[in-house]
Amino acid sequence: MTEADACVVTLADVEEAREVIRDVAIVTPMEQSRWLSALVGGPVWLKCENLQRTGSFKIRGGYVRISRLSPEERARGVVAASAGNHAQGVALAAQLLGIRSTVFMPEGAPIPKERATRAYGADVVFEGTVLEESLAGARRFAEETGAVLIHPFDHVDIVAGQGTLGLEVLEQVPEARTVLVPTGGGGLLAGVALAIKAKRPDVRLVGVQAAGAAAYPDSLTHGSPVQLPAMKTMADGIAVGLPGDIPFTEVRHHVDEVRTVSEESLSRALLALAERAKMVVEPAGAAAVAALLDTPHDFTGPVVAVLSGGNIDPLLLGKVIRHGMAAAGRYLNLHVTIPDTPGGLARLLTEVGASGANVLEVAHERISPTLHLEEVEVQLQLETRGPEHSEQVLTRLRERGYRVIE
Repeated sequence: MTEADACVVTLADVEEAREVIRDVAIVTPMEQSRWLSALVGGPVWLKCENLQRTGSFKIRGGYVRISRLSPEERARGVVAASAGNHAQGVALAAQLLGIRSTVFMPEGAPIPKERATRAYGADVVFEGTVLEESLAGARRFAEETGAVLIHPFDHVDIVAGQGTLGLEVLEQVPEARTVLVPTGGGGLLAGVALAIKAKRPDVRLVGVQAAGAAAYPDSLTHGSPVQLPAMKTMADGIAVGLPGDIPFTEVRHHVDEVRTVSEESLSRALLALAERAKMVVEPAGAAAVAALLDTPHDFTGPVVAVLSGGNIDPLLLGKVIRHGMAAAGRYLNLHVTIPDTPGGLARLLTEVGASGANVLEVAHERISPTLHLEEVEVQLQLETRGPEHSEQVLTRLRERGYRVIE
């Protein structure tokens, strides 16, 4: 038996962890989603961990881990590496327990996450461009100063703490048949899966990774954690290139499937959650819903989709919403040929307005080998209600005699 296999987390560990965090973490809401339920063909519930203290599930495991340090370890302080959510969980846990904390973050980490981490009392150090490089810096700091490294996912206490979310899922939706969990290093998925499978082995557990940072599929095929050569995703909360040994063991034993979602799917899910559920989530937090939107009939209800975090930079939120609208067919780019005469553009825009589309940008081009002498090409960027509405706009313009090229 390997060391990782020997460190199996048990249901008893999760139940003990729940007592530890009872007065620290909140029991987050479970909201039924009518629009997702209609899409899936059965009840769909959203576990709103984006409303947890610090804006994500990380306070659960972070507090359990730090609370169990000895007095001598507490005196040395703690150090962590994180793109933001684990950083905030560790910083708040350390503050509540009166312990000094230092957090290594990758360059380019979201500004709100950095500021929140500092606000919880942590010293922040930037190192590297990905989590693994920041983790190397945190390990070096631990060796040099004696600070205790609080790993973001590869520790029994971390997995047990995250598993408390699984206990809540079963209590809030006892009839659940499928649970989808955003997945990076695997701490949350491992904890939720072992807790749920211990009580309800019939429940299907599905981990969801960003396609540009999906270390688990190849690792599960290989039988052990495999390092990704590169990663590219906006979902920084699940951008982890190497699964942890402890969560990997639990995932291999208890999880039914790990699937991936594209950046476009993450954008669509984030936009849909904002519009339909009135929930602000970060891209990583939308991964489970992205999987539902991609293939809604793959999942047997009642389904629980975990919204793992809501810490998103407002600037990124704006970009992702625009990306999501484009991916959902809510933008329409047209080239329309009109007569180069007074009132020609006004008549075109009147037709566009009558169709119910919103004009975002207008540009003219008069020099083109495809244009006649008294013609001008108008480039329009329109906002529509979706693909069907876009087709209606195109049909209306063509019926009015306009030459339209998408």
